[in-house]
Amino acid sequence: MGNQEILERLGKQYAHTRTALEYENAYELLVATILAAQCTDKRVNMVTPALFEKFPDAAHLAKGSLNEVEELIKTCGLYQSKAKNLLACSKRIMDEYGGQVPHTMEELVTLGGVGRKTASVVLAYAFGIPAMAVDTHVGRVANRLGLANSKNPVKIEQQLCALIPREQWSEAHHWLIWHGREVCHAQNPACGGCVAADLCPSAVLK
Repeated sequence: MGNQEILERLGKQYAHTRTALEYENAYELLVATILAAQCTDKRVNMVTPALFEKFPDAAHLAKGSLNEVEELIKTCGLYQSKAKNLLACSKRIMDEYGGQVPHTMEELVTLGGVGRKTASVVLAYAFGIPAMAVDTHVGRVANRLGLANSKNPVKIEQQLCALIPREQWSEAHHWLIWHGREVCHAQNPACGGCVAADLCPSAVLK
């Protein structure tokens, strides 16, 4: 009962939240999500307009040079490995998927730089397929609230998916992300402003 009440409260608090990444299609969301690893969405949104102008689709990106891509994304952090991943990702999309971003978990995770979290984001928001993307915010908040009990992202994903109805997976992902960003911070969580503090086993109320 406690877990369902927590989820209901978070759902009301963050009912209108969505991804902060700016994108127009599956390709743009995939690229933006790869860039967002260990980088803020705000920074990614500053980088992607020029990147998408130069490389508007996987066909163009697959023909790009490593130096070109690095120069465009160098403020994102880990830009050298991200540039290599973006090129490998786009080339595989062209070679294996006819230039279209695939829409299954099994196919997406074969792309350069794409793990389950990135794949889940693309499935949920580009294709409308229910998915639970577990990033650092989701993992932290889920464990603190007692909705999950693991440090392993895959196990956290499994625990949350078992707890939350499938049709709410994508929404619940955003509830947990935004709660982590705005209230349940990694350092000094604002428990006094948490809608679920009275039900949270980790809450520190003064």
